[in-house]
Amino acid sequence: MATDLIDLVGHEQVVFCSDPATGLRAVIALHSTALGPGLGGTRFHPYPTMDSAVADALRLSRAMSYKNALAGLAHGGGKAVIVGDPATTKTPALLRAYGRFVESLGGRYVTACDVGTYVTDMDVIAEETRWATGRSPERGGAGDSSVLTALGVFQGMRAAAQHVWGEPTLAGRHVGIAGIGKVGSRLAEHLLEDGAELTVTDVDGDAVRRLVEKHPEVNVAGDAEDLARSALDVFSPNALGGALDDDTVAGLRAAIVCGGANNQLASTYSAERMAARGIVYTPDFLVNAGGVIQVSDELRGFDMERAAARTQAIFDSTLAVLQAADEDGVSPAVAADRLAEQRIARGSAAPWLPADRSDAL
Repeated sequence: MATDLIDLVGHEQVVFCSDPATGLRAVIALHSTALGPGLGGTRFHPYPTMDSAVADALRLSRAMSYKNALAGLAHGGGKAVIVGDPATTKTPALLRAYGRFVESLGGRYVTACDVGTYVTDMDVIAEETRWATGRSPERGGAGDSSVLTALGVFQGMRAAAQHVWGEPTLAGRHVGIAGIGKVGSRLAEHLLEDGAELTVTDVDGDAVRRLVEKHPEVNVAGDAEDLARSALDVFSPNALGGALDDDTVAGLRAAIVCGGANNQLASTYSAERMAARGIVYTPDFLVNAGGVIQVSDELRGFDMERAAARTQAIFDSTLAVLQAADEDGVSPAVAADRLAEQRIARGSAAPWLPADRSDAL
């Protein structure tokens, strides 16, 4: 099954990592290095099978190629998954073992945080590799990448509002956020500051409670399915992938779908069905690129002002994709794919030499 998946999506390299002493089982997938080293985070998740872990790494790494291309970064796409429950199996020794595998790739893959991994984990991984970003400022890193991820999603949502309603603001609009973790909670702050009405939901009741205690005006939905069927102007998926399945898309009442979760589309048909219903979908890998912009900037010596300015440009790139979709009569997902593929095709196939990263050790 895994081999079939690799053939299907055209990856350059897939690395299986095993360290019995620490219990490490991981997969590193490199989709493309046409534009530069593959850049993408490490997900720590209790996958039921190794096939499901491989499939997730393949999907996520391909999405990173497109995300990095649309963001204008000199990076290809890579992603890693560590199999296990981060609450019970994550240890410093396991993370260091994983770091040694990343280092063995010689800079072809640059890692960062993802679901189940945090800044403190990147600090540990960086003890063994020069190619860990998303480290703490004390270790020369940029810190939590959710800061700019949320900013980028907000800019993408503003662009969608401009496209649909003629004004780049969510003031007075009803936005539903499914998932108020690291990204969703920061996105909520941007939206409240912009004057939006918010309804939220999350499987983590404590996360909901914290937000409502801080902002009593925020409404709470029963679950993500209920929220998606609500009378919203914007539906924003910010939890795990696959949120936009057939049932969810059929029940959507929002004019715009824009969120920070990766791999939101359960199938390619989901984007087509939204387009057919007149729902404007902003592709996740387009609008959630703020985090990868942040960690990419870290390789140059992190400058928040420079990285934030580049993240603000997600507004322009989102508007361009939505306009291209209208002009070509395709869904925004197809338009975004085309733009990313054009840039990847123009990338140099010549070998690249990684910059000196000895400072990261």
